[in-house]
Amino acid sequence: MQRLMNRRMAEQGASLARTKLLLFLYKRGPSRAADIADFFDYAPRTVTEAIDGLERDGLVMRTPDERDRRVKQVSITDEGRRVIGETEPLRHELINGVFGALTVEERLALAGMVDTLSTALDAEEARPRR
Repeated sequence: MQRLMNRRMAEQGASLARTKLLLFLYKRGPSRAADIADFFDYAPRTVTEAIDGLERDGLVMRTPDERDRRVKQVSITDEGRRVIGETEPLRHELINGVFGALTVEERLALAGMVDTLSTALDAEEARPRR
């Protein structure tokens, strides 16, 4: 599904990776690059390069953190919000097209299974290593 979404978004001149980062900032608000890297489990350098590209395109901006001026906060710009407005309908269309093949009962069952697996994964991560 990720490959399909990335391909379809590329046809529209967008990128799934860029859209995910923009959506993160849109929903969470200004964030440090380190927090973005932690959330997506990306290397800090990867996030810095992505932010550089988004900033060059006018989709995000960096501003000094109010508490620590050595740190930069990354926030979405009006242009970034406009891009989200263009890409979100496509993303939702693809998600609905795939998950729309399931009945309501199947979607509920799938959501329950994903929750169970997520809880098991969290427990496994929290378990001490030997």
